[in-house]
Amino acid sequence: MYKKDFYFLGKITKTSGYKGNLMFFFDVDDIGPYHDLGVVFIDISGELIPFVITNLQFKNNRNAIVKLEDITTEEQALALVGYELYLPLSFLPNLSGNKFYFHEVTGFTVLDINYGIIGEIDHVFDQSGHAIFVIQGNGKEILIPVTDEFIKNVDRLKRTIEIETPPGLIEIYL
Repeated sequence: MYKKDFYFLGKITKTSGYKGNLMFFFDVDDIGPYHDLGVVFIDISGELIPFVITNLQFKNNRNAIVKLEDITTEEQALALVGYELYLPLSFLPNLSGNKFYFHEVTGFTVLDINYGIIGEIDHVFDQSGHAIFVIQGNGKEILIPVTDEFIKNVDRLKRTIEIETPPGLIEIYL
């Protein structure tokens, strides 16, 4: 198993009760696909370890009380608090239209309506709360905010994203 074949699902935030229950925070837009989740992978010291979920009860839009198989005491549960949760990429629901997962657009060519080919997406920087395409083009690194306002078309077959940026944004890189 390689971490590159998984996606970040969320985090274990705290214990719940004294029988080994945990509180999971799901860092997703739609929790619907996760109501029947039967397994989760926990990143423990860089290794993704599978844990079977025996009970999952959502408390609100993104938080759930979870019972994991073989975690029966508060001490065992407390040892897992703070760890990150992952699932295989194959668990992701398919997106269509101009919606995409950041990992799937790596390597896509970016075309600006006014300037033509800008370059290729190296990765998406998503640490600041505002995602940014990091594009390599003409030997330069070009940073474009990932926003619905700029994205005009995503063509998965041609592996292209067509954008229209405000005047001046592309010019600073040319």
